[in-house]
Amino acid sequence: MSDTDTDTTAAGAGTTGWVATVPLTALARRRRARVEIGDRAVALFLVGERVFAFDDVCIHKGRSLSRGVVWQGRVVCPAHQWAFDPGTGRAEGRDECQPVHDVAVIDGVVHVDPHPRRTEEI
Repeated sequence: MSDTDTDTTAAGAGTTGWVATVPLTALARRRRARVEIGDRAVALFLVGERVFAFDDVCIHKGRSLSRGVVWQGRVVCPAHQWAFDPGTGRAEGRDECQPVHDVAVIDGVVHVDPHPRRTEEI
């Protein structure tokens, strides 16, 4: 992904109020990171060449998703192996949905919308 590529928005468009988090190069090394955005912990995942962001606290048992792994294109919780679609937050085979945040990579830095998307937007 180049410095001007974005995941869900055009670079800079509609990102007012978003939070700059980590350089994309740092995320590329570990493929995951936990960042604090205000009082909210957010888990970042690099899946292929796209960055995705979830609330870090798993909706199932409250464990940190940033300690999980990406397996076959899904984010897998380390506690009970629930698998989440990185784009929608939907738990595989369940009705539950992990809160997801919009992400943009601007000038090589991952920016995150501090407010998760509403379920009806997913």
